[in-house]
Amino acid sequence: MTPLFADLPDVVLGPLAGRPDADWYHAPPGKWCPAQIVEHLAIGLDSSSRRFEERRAREPMVRRPRSPLARIAYFFIMRLGWVPGVFNAPEGTRPSDRPDRAAAERRFREGVARFQELERILLPARRNDLFVKHPVLGDLNFEEWLHFHVWHCGHHAKQIRERLPA
Repeated sequence: MTPLFADLPDVVLGPLAGRPDADWYHAPPGKWCPAQIVEHLAIGLDSSSRRFEERRAREPMVRRPRSPLARIAYFFIMRLGWVPGVFNAPEGTRPSDRPDRAAAERRFREGVARFQELERILLPARRNDLFVKHPVLGDLNFEEWLHFHVWHCGHHAKQIRERLPA
């Protein structure tokens, strides 16, 4: 497992360890609170890992061509590690107004664990012939999804740290 991926629970949840509920739900107006961020990340991990589970028994796949927007987004996010302000969380990945903190944390940890198990099952054999569509970036293989989740969690972990009171 990529060490960075294995560290995601510490990166995302570490700053929240031992914090009271008030810290999990504190956010500037119009911004997500840490509980919502964790739920958002958990939704992404959960849905992408479940799609790989569903598809792993399928015949080899071929990546579909990316749209011009997906190519641009892929370059900025996957190559430069930067998300232009024009991109918002896709529908279906947005958190609830007040997620249950324990449920969001559990779902996040389960998503990470599922990806770790899938890596043992899928790689290297299905490296180049199994894809799951990202709503903005287009078809991604398993390793690209790992890379995306490491970047995505790091991006949001910074927001979590910024929202926590000193």
